[in-house]
Amino acid sequence: MGICSLEDERMKMDNHILVVEDDAAIREGVRILLEGEGYIVQEAEDGYQCLKKVSDDIDLVILDIMMPGISGIKTCEEIRKISHVPVLFLTAKSQESDKLLGLMAGGDDYLVKPFSYAELLARVKALLRRYHVYSQTLQGEKTKEHWIEYGKVKVNTQCNEVFRNEKEISLREMEYRILLLMMENPKKVFSVKNLYESLWEEPFLYSSGNTVMVHIRRLRMKIEDDPQKPKMIQTVWGKGYRLG
Repeated sequence: MGICSLEDERMKMDNHILVVEDDAAIREGVRILLEGEGYIVQEAEDGYQCLKKVSDDIDLVILDIMMPGISGIKTCEEIRKISHVPVLFLTAKSQESDKLLGLMAGGDDYLVKPFSYAELLARVKALLRRYHVYSQTLQGEKTKEHWIEYGKVKVNTQCNEVFRNEKEISLREMEYRILLLMMENPKKVFSVKNLYESLWEEPFLYSSGNTVMVHIRRLRMKIEDDPQKPKMIQTVWGKGYRLG
């Protein structure tokens, strides 16, 4: 068994996953699959139950978008007020606009129903692995600070802290990783494919471009004076993005 496989097995024993789905059959199927893989699973049938169960013990939320009462989009927005836990959306809708809404609400990834269990497990493992590495880095020692500065923004890479005009700002994991990668390579033009495969560590698909675009948009909203006219993260038409 390789190092990555051993790491996955260790994470399974500790990872708690909350499955939020109003369809009892789907919810049960996902729970049985994940428990069979060694994960600890909790269930919620709607957004209200989900918000009551989200805590520091939850490592991943699998969240249906179309639910009665409070939608998955709204539920995710409420989760983001209290937690950085990764959120994987399940949606029966294939329109790009619905996927973008989920990502803009704070989601980390999405699967369109019907989905294969193999694909679900692959997404779960990828999200948990990234979250595990990111959380360990955040908890690391802060004695050896390393700063990178560009314009009004500076990053403490030891503590994963980001400041704009000397005021700390809160970035999600992928927002931070995009910013750090670009600040470490200030003259490089990054294609969308390059960003996705470097940071998400998955093969680039057609829909992956929207995922990158949404994360860039969210990042710009936090670090730009005018997100509509970005000066720091600039679009190079036909090529990708670079620092301005």
